[in-house]
Amino acid sequence: MRRTSARYKSAGVAVAAATAMLLSATAATSSGAAENTGNTGGAAAAAAGPVGFGAATTGGAGGTTVTVSSTSAFVAAVQSSAPTIVRVSGTISLSSMTKVASNKTIVGVGTAGRITGYGLNISNVSNVIVQNLTFTGSRDDAINVQYSTNVWIDHNDISGARDGALDIKRASDRITVSWNRTHDQDKNMLLGHDDGNGAEDIGKLRVTYVHNWFDGTNQRNPRVRFGNPVHVLNNYFSDIGSYGVASTENAGVLVEGNYFENTDDPYHRGEGDSGDGSLVARNNHFVNSGSGEAGGSVAGIPYSYSADSASSVKSIVTAGVSLPVLPRGPVSCPGAHPPLSSGARRPDEARTAPPEGTPDGIPDDERGGS
Repeated sequence: MRRTSARYKSAGVAVAAATAMLLSATAATSSGAAENTGNTGGAAAAAAGPVGFGAATTGGAGGTTVTVSSTSAFVAAVQSSAPTIVRVSGTISLSSMTKVASNKTIVGVGTAGRITGYGLNISNVSNVIVQNLTFTGSRDDAINVQYSTNVWIDHNDISGARDGALDIKRASDRITVSWNRTHDQDKNMLLGHDDGNGAEDIGKLRVTYVHNWFDGTNQRNPRVRFGNPVHVLNNYFSDIGSYGVASTENAGVLVEGNYFENTDDPYHRGEGDSGDGSLVARNNHFVNSGSGEAGGSVAGIPYSYSADSASSVKSIVTAGVSLPVLPRGPVSCPGAHPPLSSGARRPDEARTAPPEGTPDGIPDDERGGS
């Protein structure tokens, strides 16, 4: 059992090279209204398709394609009841966590699609793809997923969220998180929000994290409760401050074929006040990093896959994340609190009603655990 202090390292390393674009896109429209381009062509092409637990996700395939460049058009499109491919051209500034309806693909046009202010709330829905977008400075999570199934989060650049970059919780299941770069982020990816939520979460929270770049993110890469199996496959962990992967509350996590660089604590069992989970580590590669703590057994991975050699993962992932790699700097997001030491809690904030669309208005680390 390891208990960490959430020390935050700001590496301040400038990463200058732009990476290869794996998604094609058509020209952006200049109108703030949604442009209806029909259901043939016109959409920024998806990657080959999700692997792992989210493999059945198709998003808005077969529905109408629209291009949006204003917040009002964006909200109308992602909340439409019909299957829709929503192409985002330009910066969408959200004033609250914004609900996404079922059967949606939300995809950035080239490198132009940006979400700021708040993030996306994928709640009580199924079959959603979020792809090729830059998320910056959310006053809550960048992406929240709860009570939802068949979700694919792919080829996004996420930074500076006040709470989590990507939180998946409350009985969500069959999800793939692939080819994302997260940076300038303390709390990165939470899987399971509370030690007391086992009644909902046991047998769910099955997620594949594959080919992501955890770039200087401090903790929760991911932090797992209850999910078994959870597959952390072929990711690149660089300059991680506090810890990489944590398996807690009887979760079962397979950490396989990852590249850990400048990461003192790559993975461990237990975290904060949460009890141990199981963690099996297989064929990982370590550069200037600790060895990690494994133990217990994990349920078998129920899908076929081909793992890359761990020693090649750094070059594969840094070449394959979708958006241009920007220099990494200090965390900066509106209203952000400084990082907290282990076990600490933020000062009580005014409990006014949360903005409309906010999942519950309470940061995950104020519900217990970390």
